[in-house]
Order: sequence, then structure tokens, then C-alpha cells
Amino acid sequence: MTLQNPDENRELRGIAVSPGIIIGKAHLVDRSRVKIIYRYLIKKEQIDDEIKRLEAAVAAMENRLSELKNRMPEQARGHSYILDSHMMILKDSMLTDSSIEKIKKEKINAEWALKKSFDEITRIFSEIDDDYISRRISDVEYVVEGVLRNLSGEKQQNLNEINERVIIVAHDLSPSDTSELNIGKVMGFITDGGGKTSHTGILAQALNIPAVVGLESATRMVHEGDLLIVDGNTGKVTINPDDETIILYQERQLKDEEYKSSIAKTCHLPSVTIDGHHIPVRANIEFMEEVAAVREYGAEGIGLYRTEFLYLRSKGMPPEEELFEDYKQVAELVFPDLVTIRTLDLGGDKLGPPFKTTGEINPALGLRAIRFCLREKEIFKCQLRAILRASIYGKMQVMFPMISGVQEFLDAKAIFDEVKKELDEKGIDYDRDMKVGIMIEVPSAVTMADVLARHVDFFSIGTNDLIQYALASDRINEHVAHMFQPLHPAILRMIRHVVLAAGEAGIPVALCGEMAGDPRCIPVLLGLGLSDLSMSAQSIPMAKAIIRGMSIKEARLDFQKVISLGTAAEVHRYIDQRIKAVFPETIFPENNLRNASA
Repeated sequence: MTLQNPDENRELRGIAVSPGIIIGKAHLVDRSRVKIIYRYLIKKEQIDDEIKRLEAAVAAMENRLSELKNRMPEQARGHSYILDSHMMILKDSMLTDSSIEKIKKEKINAEWALKKSFDEITRIFSEIDDDYISRRISDVEYVVEGVLRNLSGEKQQNLNEINERVIIVAHDLSPSDTSELNIGKVMGFITDGGGKTSHTGILAQALNIPAVVGLESATRMVHEGDLLIVDGNTGKVTINPDDETIILYQERQLKDEEYKSSIAKTCHLPSVTIDGHHIPVRANIEFMEEVAAVREYGAEGIGLYRTEFLYLRSKGMPPEEELFEDYKQVAELVFPDLVTIRTLDLGGDKLGPPFKTTGEINPALGLRAIRFCLREKEIFKCQLRAILRASIYGKMQVMFPMISGVQEFLDAKAIFDEVKKELDEKGIDYDRDMKVGIMIEVPSAVTMADVLARHVDFFSIGTNDLIQYALASDRINEHVAHMFQPLHPAILRMIRHVVLAAGEAGIPVALCGEMAGDPRCIPVLLGLGLSDLSMSAQSIPMAKAIIRGMSIKEARLDFQKVISLGTAAEVHRYIDQRIKAVFPETIFPENNLRNASA
């Protein structure tokens, strides 16, 4: 976050999580955490009463979530799985059962037991090398805060009772807070905390209200009744703007609404370029319940189904039947479109005993993903059996994550074939022609792409990890996040090498990182010759509009220029010029582009 112009037109910069521009009065809402958590010892005869107190607080939280789900606004009901996941957290042994055990063994009060359990979960989640999954700790935090408030008797303002047109300013908002917003009155919100992949942001998008998070000091800089301009496209918030700035943003607001209206009408059209090339645009999902929502955004299938959640929420290893039912439902819901399912991308340290490994100094480069599955063969086989059994209910393909070389793939494929043979012996049906691919997300896999392409059915480039590994830049480390550059020439050359290797072998190559949904990156990716793109659901309408407004021939010519440039800044400037030349402002407003310095 940066603060500019301290005297007037003060500006804050955060993370845009829901697009659109709004101008309105600020309303501050106290959503700070429970300020003091006391620790005290209890007597043996008080243990049962303390456990009952905790269970009552948990039950009250569960009832609140159930009520919120039942009265969710129509446009957000496709995301009711978020509140379902919060109810699952309440029942998770790592939280409630663990807290009860602490009350019994340590003879401590419920609040302190709950805090200790949460601290343990935080430590586990913080080590997960997946930004999307590691940020799910915020969901656990929201649930814990709700239970702590019930224990302490603290009350909060009911956001559904707001009866005037305002922009909410809060330290943070939970998904349950967002789901109860009176969208007839609440124009949007800004928060100090939060991240791009938060469930709060997903709900804001579903409700079609602009939101900016991660502002750090919004609640300190903004006062009740201040006039705000919130730009949910760029992440900029202007406090008490002057008349000239207000007029400028009113014009942008009108163009933004015209733009959103135009792409909403066409998001279900095929993503075919003006010279007739179809580039399917698929969705990345983590939960089966997300399927209905991504279809609404015009997704042409699922390009990445992350399968870790069932493992993280389970008290032990999820049984094969649970995995099978989940995969089967996804296949049925998406049919006749394709589902690409990624096998388990976690390490034993996240699954607990008996798979827990000793502490690793750098778990991102440790025993995880395909490495863990090759060591724990039965876990891997269980998931593969569930995937193969579900394959007859739709159109599915499977891919292995974090493949770093040929032998890893051959070993994984051998286990896959072994599972197929076992199913044959039992007379269990499955798709015998199911395609098997790999994620290209490790630099060594890029180098070996020509050899790997001879053995696999498809590639899917995972740019989130590939960029981190290739540029040695942790995108969630504030000190080096600016070095996480999708359009860095080195990254473009790596993607080109993979595409050329795939072309030589005659296999398709998709891209499923956040880069796929970035408006500035899409023209470059078209020029590279990728077979299809997969992204977050909310990015799909814009991506399809861009594809329909371009020709592959022109994109390839542009890429010849781009690949000759030496810095990411030069690439940004060239792409911005081309977008302005190709897309009329009424279809692709300039303010929908990300800030060049972001």
C-alpha cells in the first residue's frame, strides 16, 4: 500500500478483488478481532461445564451460518459452498475436538484452548506452498473469531440493517459478513486486510459489488462520512476527491458499466478469434460446489480441478468412495465439457500421522505433490482408482503436478497403469482412453519438455509456480513480490519452448496459472500458440471478449516483436499500445488494464 498527496485527493492502493467503480460515503464497521483472550486454569469438576460452554458457542456459530446460507442473495447462492466449508471447519477434529482435548488435559478455559488449536492450524497452513490453499487460513480465522465472540458475549453490527447507500470500510470482512450485506444499500467495500484469492472477494464478485482489500490503513485514514472513490479494477481508493477527479471517475464509471454489460451478454459465446480459431476458456476450481457458478461465467469446462480440499478437511485420509462421489458429480455437472483433474499436490506434513514428515526447512522444494504420491503409493492408488471410476460419467483427463523429469512421470504412469489393471481384474468399468498429462511448473520440466512430450498426452503450464521458481521470487513476500513478473522475457521464452516441444510431438498445451486471466497477458498467450486457457471464473467473460476481438495471425506477428524485447517493462508498454489500437475503448476501457507498475 502507498499513500500519496497527503493534503487532498489522498490515495490508497490495495488489491482489486471485485471489479467496478463506485463513488459514495464511507461507513466504518468494527470487524476487529476479539481484543483480549484470557487464559486461566479450571478445576477438574469444571471441565464438563467448560466443554459445554465451547460446544454451545460452536452450535450458535453453526446456526448463524445456516441462517445466512438460507437467506443468501439469489446471485450469490452459487457460492453457498463457502458457508458450507465454514460449517465443516467447525466440525473439524483439528479445531473443535482438539480444543476439547486441551480443556481436558491442560485444564484451561475454552477461549484459550480454541486459540491454541487455531495457532496449530495456522502453522500447518502457512507451510503449504500454494497461495490459494494457504490463504484458506483466513476462513479458519473467521470461524474461530465467531466462536470467540459467542464465548465472550461480544456483539457486532448487523450489516443487513444498513439502510443508506454507503461504502463499507472495515479492518476485514468475513464471507459470512459479505453474504448478509444489504446489496440494495451497500455499494461496495474496502478493507485493511484480505488477499486476492479470499472467499470474501469471490462473494463480492458474485454480488456484483466493487471491492478493494489489503489497504492496510483504510480504517485509520478514512473517517465516517468521507467521500470515497473505489476503483475495483485497479485497486485504487481516493479519499475526499476534488471535483475534477469526481468528474473523471464518473466518466470512467459509465464506460465501465457499458463494458461489463457488453461482455455479460456474450460470455456464453464460444471464444473464437476473428480469423476462426477456437481457444477454449476453462475454469480453475477447488470445490465441486463451484461448478454451477463457473458455468454462469461461460466456462467451457474445467481446466484445473485442485483436489486437496477433501484431504485437508478430512479427519484422516478421505475414503475412496468419498473421492469417487466428488469426482463423479463434477464430471456429470460439466459434461459434455472436459474436466482436467490434478492429483494430490500436498505433502505428508499436511495430512498428519502416520504420514507426517519431520520439519522441512523449505517445504516448497521438499516432499510434496508427485514426490509424496510416489513414496506413499497406496494414497496415490486410492485417488487414481476414484478418478478412473468416475471417468465413465463424463469427459475427464488427469495430470500429475510438480513433475521435474522423465523418470518421475514414468514412475507415476506405471502406478496409473497398475491401477487400471487392477480395475480390469475386478471388472470395474472406466475410460480406457483417458488422457494423462503433466503440469509444467518446474524449470527442469521446461528444459526436458521435448523428451517429456513423447510420453504424455498433454501439457498444462502452471505459471504461478513456474514464475516463482524461475525468477526466484515469492509472490506473497512483500519485499520481492514486485519481481514476480508474468511477462518477464525469460518466462515468455520458457513458455515458447514448451509450446514448440508440444507442437513437435503433436500434443496440446494449456496454461492454467493466473497469467491466463490477465488481460495484458492474453494477447501474448494467443501469439504463443497455446491450445486453451484456464483461469478463475470471474476472469472468463473478459478473456473470452479479448479472444473474440483478436486474430491469431496478428497475435503471432505481435509475439515476434515481444520476444525480441529485453525487459518486462518494454513488453508491458508494447502490449498496452497494441490493446489500445485493437480494442475500442467502449469495448475494452483503458481503466480495466492493470496498472503498469503493479
